[in-house]
Amino acid sequence: MKFSVNQKDLQQSLGFCQGVIEKRSTLPILSNILLEAYNSKLKITATDLDLIFINEINDVEVIEEGKTTTTSSTLYDIIRKFSSGKKINFNLTTENKIQLESEKSVFNLNCMSADEFPLMEENFSENEFVLKSKQFLKLLSKCKFSISTDETRHYLSGIYFHQTQVDDKHYLTAAATDSHRMSISKLLLKDKITFEPIIMPKKTIFQLCALLENYDGDIKVSCQKSKIKIQLENSLLISKLIDGKFPNYIQVIPKNNKKKLDIDLQLFLSSVDRVASVSLDKKDGVKFSLEKDKLNLSVNNASSGDGKETLNAKFDHELDISFNSRYLIDIASQLDGEKIEIFLNDSGSPALIKDPSDFDSIYVVMPMKG
Repeated sequence: MKFSVNQKDLQQSLGFCQGVIEKRSTLPILSNILLEAYNSKLKITATDLDLIFINEINDVEVIEEGKTTTTSSTLYDIIRKFSSGKKINFNLTTENKIQLESEKSVFNLNCMSADEFPLMEENFSENEFVLKSKQFLKLLSKCKFSISTDETRHYLSGIYFHQTQVDDKHYLTAAATDSHRMSISKLLLKDKITFEPIIMPKKTIFQLCALLENYDGDIKVSCQKSKIKIQLENSLLISKLIDGKFPNYIQVIPKNNKKKLDIDLQLFLSSVDRVASVSLDKKDGVKFSLEKDKLNLSVNNASSGDGKETLNAKFDHELDISFNSRYLIDIASQLDGEKIEIFLNDSGSPALIKDPSDFDSIYVVMPMKG
């Protein structure tokens, strides 16, 4: 195997692979990436057995076709330290050594046979549908921060996707919750799709977000019972899905929150962030003391002190309620418009948060005790 590839293309591809490969894998081959050079292409594959990422680099000068595997982290570390955009020459000198050279550097890295590399069978049904990458990225971003990190309830450690219908419109709807807060967002579909509800794992979501950040175009999605396949122009992601039942999230959405707080988004976000900085422990609540057209924010921490701020807002009631500041910041950071609307009931009931500029997303936050 002998080929030459552009440093920049290879660095980007290997960067994506880092997100897939487990740092502490028990199987040495899983620390490796599979390199296949053929037809003026370099195909790079990384897997942790639950997730497979395949990326193809085009316009590669392939002198001799072939394939091998080498340690992903070592290769990535070397490639990113080469000058940007330079040509890198690869040569598989023996079955277990690959040589790479660029400018004045020469490296010889250990290899393992490509036959040892595990590949998932691809037997996907034809139920494929197409989404715009930026719209799907938005859907993921609106929900991903609410994913649970609690290992015991595995069915919450991902985003729940299902098809919903409002009047004659069809949506791909996403929901995520860690039982303290919840995000729900939906994306209008051109047509009804054949799609069973799924729970996509957290790691897959973060990998997808990294890929979609740099990509603007169509993506093709197809599912089967336990796996999902997502195809970009030069990349493919195949992931196992979470086996479990997502809770009925609709019944958690507050129905009778009549007290509406209407406030400037940037003012609110920076104010909560400032007041919360007095607390070393993010579990300290930020207290809302609401009166007519005023929001008084305060945080009191026994070991570090306290902070207060007053904001003008639209509000017609009186209410005291506390929230985890991190949750409010996470949600507010995802809103697109100039305002934030918080619908409240009483100090013990969850709050409903809306973005007046985005009717397709809502958030629910549980208050803190005391």
